[in-house]
Order: sequence, then structure tokens, then C-alpha cells
Amino acid sequence: MDNRFATAFVIACVLSLISTIYMAASIGTDFWYEYRSPVQENSSDLNKSIWTDFASDEADEKTYNDALFRFNGTMGLWRRCITIPQNTHWYSPPERTESFDVVTKCMSFTLNEQFMEKFVDPGNHNSGIDLLRTYLWRCQFLLPFVSLGLMCFGAVIGLCACICRSLYPTIATGILHLLAGLCTLGSVSCYVAGIELLHQKLELPENVSGEFGWSFCLACVSAPLQFMASALFIWAAHTNRKEYTLMKAYRVA
Repeated sequence: MDNRFATAFVIACVLSLISTIYMAASIGTDFWYEYRSPVQENSSDLNKSIWTDFASDEADEKTYNDALFRFNGTMGLWRRCITIPQNTHWYSPPERTESFDVVTKCMSFTLNEQFMEKFVDPGNHNSGIDLLRTYLWRCQFLLPFVSLGLMCFGAVIGLCACICRSLYPTIATGILHLLAGLCTLGSVSCYVAGIELLHQKLELPENVSGEFGWSFCLACVSAPLQFMASALFIWAAHTNRKEYTLMKAYRVA
């Protein structure tokens, strides 16, 4: 094996490993989107009601999003979290003299919630099903797992190529990484579109802002790494095969 191809193969393997770690971390963390809102220091009846509804298994899309807006919420593919005061009071303190402790309260999305229909008017089951948002949500949940699966399958093929001492099978590894990159890019695009459509229907309250978090950024970085690994795998395998064919033809001649 030529040193050029071996070097390209090693670099592609490193890129593949980094992208896999980034993608796995992105799926497993809760910071795809973050809201910034004024801290609620008291436990009024309204706040208590929102916390209770947020923790309920029957919380609909509008209910948990209202809590995310008001209590510095973060959302991942699997969980939604809010930040609430640890020591709450029935009254609002007249003056804030020192920092107070807060705790993060998280609820997981069940499989039923992941595949549940989204409504035209969030929270209103009589408003009709919003097919676009429904399928965007399902794609943003499923595509990252498809991406990880394709990369793992490609890694198995690459390992077999090393055992056989041949680069040609790594063409399949490159193609699988290309498909994985498309799945990751599709997941990111679906998430962005879903968030934008949600905010068109549920406007953010005053003094509340939202931004994409570092989990989302990891997924964004993972996609180009997968494409680069794919290009190196395919180039090394194709060029090595081509040179081997020419050399064999030369020997025959």
C-alpha cells in the first residue's frame, strides 16, 4: 500500500472517530436550543402551576414550551429542562441581596411524544394536524440515529478492509459516511426549520431570547467531518485500485 493512501486512510479514520464522538455527544445532551429569560425568584401560584404542568406526563407542546420560555429552558432530542429556584418562597423578596441556588428539572420525551402529531395551533387538538412540523420533528429525532448507525457499519467494513489488507472495500465505507453526513445535515436542517415554525406559532414573551446551543453546534460540526472522511475514503480506495490495475496491466505487457 502506497504511503499516500495509508496516510489518507488514517486521517479519514480520525475524522470519522471525531465525528462519531461529536454526534453521540450531541444526541445525548440537552442543549440543542436554549432560552434566556429573567429569573423567577418566587414561587407564586402561577409558577407552581407551570412547574406542575411541565412535570406532568400529559403536558402538551404549548404547556412545556411556556415553561421553557419562562424558566431558562433547554431542549435536546430526548429531554427538555427548566431552571427553577431551589429554595422558593411564597412572597417576592423586596430586594435581591445575594445569589440564590437553582436546580435543573428535566423531563424526557417518551417515544409516544416523539411520534405524536403536532397541531396547527399548539395545544389545541381541534385545530388540525400540522403535517410539516410533525414530520420535521420525527426526522430530527430519527436521522441522527441513522447517521450513527451508518458510521458504525462503515467502521466495520473499514476494519474488514484492514484485515484483508485492501483499500478497495473502503469505497463502501466512504459511501456510508457520505450518507451519514447527509442524514446529519438533514437532521440539523429539520431542527432549524422546526424551531422557526414553532416560534411563528408561539411567539417568545418579552425579555425572552433563544439561541442554538452547543449540542446543536456539535451536530453541525459533525456533518462536514463526515463529508471529509467520506471523500478521503473514496479517493484512497479508488486511486489505489486504479494504480493497481495499471501496474497489473504493465506487468502483463
